[in-house]
Amino acid sequence: MFLNEDFMLSSDTARQLFHQHAKTMPIVDYHCHLDPREIYEDKPFGNLTAAWLYGDHYKWRLMRANGVPESHITGDASDYDKFLAWARTLPKAIGNPLYSWTHLELRRFFGVNELLNEASAPAIWEKVNRKLAEPAFTRRGLIRSSNVKVICTTDDPADSLEYHKLLRDSETAFQVFPTFRPDKALNIDAEGFSAWIGKLEEAAGQPVKTYAALLEALGNRVDFFHEHGCRLSDHALDVLRYEAGEPEAVEAIFAKRLQGAALSPQEITLYRTELLTALIGFYQAKGWTMQLHLHAYRNNNTPMFRKLGPDTGYDGINDLPLTTPLSQLLDRAESGSGLPKTILYSLNPGDYPALLALLGCYQKDTAGKLQLGSGWWYNDTRSGMRQQLTLLAEGSLLGNFVGMLTDSRSFLSYTRHEYFRRVLCELIGELAERGEAPDDIDLLGAMVEDISYNNAAGYFGFQTSGSSVEVTAR
Repeated sequence: MFLNEDFMLSSDTARQLFHQHAKTMPIVDYHCHLDPREIYEDKPFGNLTAAWLYGDHYKWRLMRANGVPESHITGDASDYDKFLAWARTLPKAIGNPLYSWTHLELRRFFGVNELLNEASAPAIWEKVNRKLAEPAFTRRGLIRSSNVKVICTTDDPADSLEYHKLLRDSETAFQVFPTFRPDKALNIDAEGFSAWIGKLEEAAGQPVKTYAALLEALGNRVDFFHEHGCRLSDHALDVLRYEAGEPEAVEAIFAKRLQGAALSPQEITLYRTELLTALIGFYQAKGWTMQLHLHAYRNNNTPMFRKLGPDTGYDGINDLPLTTPLSQLLDRAESGSGLPKTILYSLNPGDYPALLALLGCYQKDTAGKLQLGSGWWYNDTRSGMRQQLTLLAEGSLLGNFVGMLTDSRSFLSYTRHEYFRRVLCELIGELAERGEAPDDIDLLGAMVEDISYNNAAGYFGFQTSGSSVEVTAR
């Protein structure tokens, strides 16, 4: 039966593991794109489209594939008409994780067990909208009901973190911590680079007219983020190249860019390499975890990029060589200040074996210090999760894995943790049924609990007790 209590749990062992060990574990959502201001202000959603379809380029891509006009996706059609367009699309999405996720969200949050389609859409729209008007279904209400203990947002170094401070003082059921994402500092070739430097100057309270001053300002912002609970950094390294250079060369490149001159590809690579290396030293000194998101291929549709901007459903998967520049970067860090805890994600699953082999070269001192990140974006599927978990188990230590994250802008995406835990239990159950793992439910159950929650709470330095959450000081 569709989405019954045992869906995807194909063995007795899998069912025991999920229901007795995974199901009730809390959630550490250590990488997402929720807006901390939205979390703090805790406003109710106006309707289901606002909660479900605004900004969700996963759904937008499927709607476009179904011939839905852009007016009913990102345009000026009414929210109800956009919802109907999604309802018409969904029945064709069987086999896509969004089919399961959509219905899981309807069931777990709103008690709607009917299939969503064009015929059922009007009644579902009315029922869910009534629920969304209740106090328990605000942004924070949805987080609390999902048993979330930790949320890590994604934040620019120039951010004031004012809403993280307000949340720290007003919310006790869960904590929201910032994540340091300095992409705008690294992307020296971006159109808005000089304007962003101005924002950094304001946030850091100091002029940034030289590369040395940039490093000082970023170091100060790392300190500021750390004081506000930050324990992770994140980088979108869609293209990773390596070119080492002397400090004088980086200073000259930075000055050239501030003067408005164009940079050569080699100059851009040298600057990015040196700045990223310096940042890695900051992270190591603070005991942070560094996340590297690799091999997205962004903004493929130029007309739609000009119309809608980035993150609207027009990104693909990159397939450039990765091992050599990544090894050079990691080896240089290890040879200097040392590598921090690191999670490597690739949008290209073909990179997994090389990443696993490479991360194994730098493991030391901390269990699972270097991690192969959870199946990301296009790999956030049953088969993608299984591939990542299987290769991780075969090439490293599955029991040290820090588990699932949402990587989402949606407050309804926490059911993806349930989906992941079912995939995990299914896979471990298969190992036991085939005799490749012991028929020891306590041993396997402890592993499932660790991957579901415990490993992440410990690895990132998050300590939880009852309803309170704290970070471990460095």
